[in-house]
Amino acid sequence: MPDSRAQVRRILRRTVVALAGVIVVGTLGYALLGFGPLDAVYQAVTTITTVGFEEVVPFGTAEKVFTTIFIMVGVGVALYALTALLGLVIEGYLDNVWGRRRMMREISRLSGHAIVCGWGRVGRAAAAQLTQAGQPVVVVDANEARLEDCPHPYLVGDASGDDVLRGAGIDKARTLVATLDDDAASLYVTLTARALNPRLVIIARSRTADAEQKMRRAGADRVVNPQALGGSRIAAFALQPHVVDFLEVAMHDQDVAFRLEEVVVSEGSALAEVSVRQARMREGDGALVLALRKRAGGGFVTNPRGDVVIEPGDVVIAVGTDAQVTELRRSASAGE
Repeated sequence: MPDSRAQVRRILRRTVVALAGVIVVGTLGYALLGFGPLDAVYQAVTTITTVGFEEVVPFGTAEKVFTTIFIMVGVGVALYALTALLGLVIEGYLDNVWGRRRMMREISRLSGHAIVCGWGRVGRAAAAQLTQAGQPVVVVDANEARLEDCPHPYLVGDASGDDVLRGAGIDKARTLVATLDDDAASLYVTLTARALNPRLVIIARSRTADAEQKMRRAGADRVVNPQALGGSRIAAFALQPHVVDFLEVAMHDQDVAFRLEEVVVSEGSALAEVSVRQARMREGDGALVLALRKRAGGGFVTNPRGDVVIEPGDVVIAVGTDAQVTELRRSASAGE
């Protein structure tokens, strides 16, 4: 079975050239034996296809000898060409059907995954970071050619279509990233996704401030402008390079001994309704709490005092080792 489209094209090219070559050789041979142009082509084609029609003109010794040799060579080439073409059709079709079914079964088993709409540069970068963090990813793109090297389960289709997003498991997804080629397409995806799953976290890419506002109104939780973000990062590297390096390492480097993490405090958890000081005493040598995001007002409390009470629904932003962050997450979960 062909491993790639390039290999399929090579097989098709070689097959067509071989078949055309044997027909040309046969036609020239019969023409040299005195056949007219049309009769020569007709005799060559009927001979290699073994259809069994009678000779165009009575055969003499020379015609019989040439036809015998031509049959031995030409019929073999024709059978090879037809077999190769039939194999490509059957194997390609079956592989396509089975591949789609395997991929759909794989997607149907996912839960809490991320759907990345648009397999461009931004979509690839987002998928890589999500995968590095252990988040399963499903990719949706209308251009099948762009998905040839996609390492994730994917669907080919319009990401703004209900059936496509349902096929990507939007009802069980945790996050959707809209990074399509234009703002209008990302806006439609945001609208559709929000209607299909009101609990979904939607991050959309925008190119203009006007589009950013529209995407927020359409239901996007976060809107990212790569150009503006890139400019801000350049300025930050110029002004505070060490701070940026620290945040980059803490957020993305999996090899370091510490990491930056956010944890949502659940109702009834060990961290709910206790002060920051009590939480730190309970955990002992635990993660360092950098900030709280209060559920009520949505604002940040940076470097919170020890008497600040952690409430259910608050987001704790902390830095620590893997073990410390894991313990913090366990304490923030209900029933722990």
